[in-house]
Amino acid sequence: MKNRSRSIFIFTLLFAYIILQFLWWEILLVKQTGEIIDEKQKIIELTSTNPDRLQNEITTLHKKKKVKIYMVAGEGTVFLLLLLYGIYRIRKAYELETQLVNQQKNFLLSVTHELKTPIAATKLQLQTLLKHKQLNESQREQLLNSALNETNRLNRLIEDVLFANSTEKNELLLNKEDVNLSELVTQVVSNYFNNRVEEKSLILKIENGIVHVTDKLLFPSVVINLIENAFKYSPERPKVQLDLKRENDRVVLTVSDNGIGIPDNEREIIFEKFYRVGNEETRKTKGTGLGLYIVKKIAEANGGYVKVFANQPNGSVFKVSI
Repeated sequence: MKNRSRSIFIFTLLFAYIILQFLWWEILLVKQTGEIIDEKQKIIELTSTNPDRLQNEITTLHKKKKVKIYMVAGEGTVFLLLLLYGIYRIRKAYELETQLVNQQKNFLLSVTHELKTPIAATKLQLQTLLKHKQLNESQREQLLNSALNETNRLNRLIEDVLFANSTEKNELLLNKEDVNLSELVTQVVSNYFNNRVEEKSLILKIENGIVHVTDKLLFPSVVINLIENAFKYSPERPKVQLDLKRENDRVVLTVSDNGIGIPDNEREIIFEKFYRVGNEETRKTKGTGLGLYIVKKIAEANGGYVKVFANQPNGSVFKVSI
């Protein structure tokens, strides 16, 4: 942060000096032009004997003086505007590069944490199973299920990273086929969020018999990422609702929550790779900044889109249309 502030200070100081020097040389050039014209006028006054001719030549000199001053001022203004625009573009590029570096740095830190957590948890559960032979069947099953959940979590993280990398290289290929999305979404929710459904913090409104052409291996990522985000940024008593329905020739998946919401000025950029909503409450949550990016890419690959709206009285509504 200190090095960045120093770089910005040097950058600002340098371009401020360039602009001041330019303005100073422009003033000197205008002044010099005026002095040359004045000297020519004195020479004409000393050498000319015809009053009418003298007046005409003086008038011509004054016109030339105005034209040259306007020319210097005009060209100088255009050059100054181009210079300022160049400075602005360089500054924006620098800020964008700095932001990208910070996002990638945060991403690496997040991924490291997200990788270590399920590995450590799985290792502990397996060690418990090995050391405590007297565990009853219920306890062993609980530990095994917990280890399996952590393994699934680790697998999803790796799949997200690989997916993001494939989109970066334009290598995303969809294996499209007729898929019963009603059954697929129901099955995904049952596998990953069954406890949320049982405690009634996740409400499902799924229209029956929705068949659509899509990739049945990729589409579950849309459901999982949207639901995980909804619970991640919701209060202690979350209320999340998933709606799946057909609207004309499109399939619409909507996930709404009663969470912290998303500021208006961030709704267009939350789908960028590595981006996470920049408030303190958000930064305390786990995540890599890839979830919504993946949702957007899958929606677009299916000829659709994803949008976010404010929920009432609070929270967010994510709408995926394919």
